Amino acid sequence: MKAIVCEKFGPLEELQFKEVADPTPGKGQVLIRTQAAGVNYPDGLTVQGLYQVKPERPFTPGSEVAGEIVALGEGVSRFSVGDRVVTYCSGGYAELAVASEATCFALPEGMDAADACAMIIAWGTSHHALKQRANIQPGETLVVFGAAGATGTAAIQIGKVMGATVIAVCSSDAKKQIAKEQGADHVIGYDNLKDEVKALTGGKGADVVYDSVGGDAFKAASRFMAPDGRLLIIGFASGEIPQLPVNLTLVKEYSVVGVFWGNWTRRDPAAYLANMKELFGWYTDGKIKPLIEGRYPLADAAKVLDRVMNRGAVGKIALVP
Repeated sequence: MKAIVCEKFGPLEELQFKEVADPTPGKGQVLIRTQAAGVNYPDGLTVQGLYQVKPERPFTPGSEVAGEIVALGEGVSRFSVGDRVVTYCSGGYAELAVASEATCFALPEGMDAADACAMIIAWGTSHHALKQRANIQPGETLVVFGAAGATGTAAIQIGKVMGATVIAVCSSDAKKQIAKEQGADHVIGYDNLKDEVKALTGGKGADVVYDSVGGDAFKAASRFMAPDGRLLIIGFASGEIPQLPVNLTLVKEYSVVGVFWGNWTRRDPAAYLANMKELFGWYTDGKIKPLIEGRYPLADAAKVLDRVMNRGAVGKIALVP
């Protein structure tokens, strides 16, 4: 099969598109013919050796795969050859991928493979963040940084389904238009963040902030949180991990809440399953629809990752063998 291979940690352009041996499913595993592989910001960090998890080299990046099961390992009982599934696994940037039966979800009838990939990390992260970590309530105000990206557009739509008023924050007019189309009630830029959020909330501030950016955006958020607010730490796309002036949490009485979706899925698999069922239900009912910017050839992985790492992408991007 053809796959993207990282021989050693380094620049994205050093990734190779090459022929490798077909994988074989082991006990409790399935072999999937990839119809779409999701592209995520952490994929680029992993290739450069900058992520928390550092796999043995060489390796194939990618952790989301949707496609058709073509072979079963010993003991697999939930699925059959020919079933369409989406999974969270390793080695996703390839024509074939092996995944644990336990991490696979059957696709609703007619569901697009790229949409399914979006549901795993991007939508899974945003859903977990707003549901379990923020416990967001109807009528609360949600501020979303990076609102035109994959997790940001997910946070907008999920926030609206859960009854929040959503203020989307974007870096350009084009991205602001995308956020508005995703259902945001208000769309603003990063300049004068504190004053604009305060004005839009009648001086109260934000009940929940979804921060995947860090840097100056976090610094502003630390000053416009409402009492009992929850400042969600998703990531640091700006490249700057900010420092928290803890005196503000004391005076304003808000919480800073970490969100690490991957660890949570392993720690509480029953809640993860329930979340995925809820997301797929919303999708089937037409309440949510991932924004897929594009589907690109597997060979273009390095170029696509470069765009994602430099915040040039909007919505979700999928690689298609």
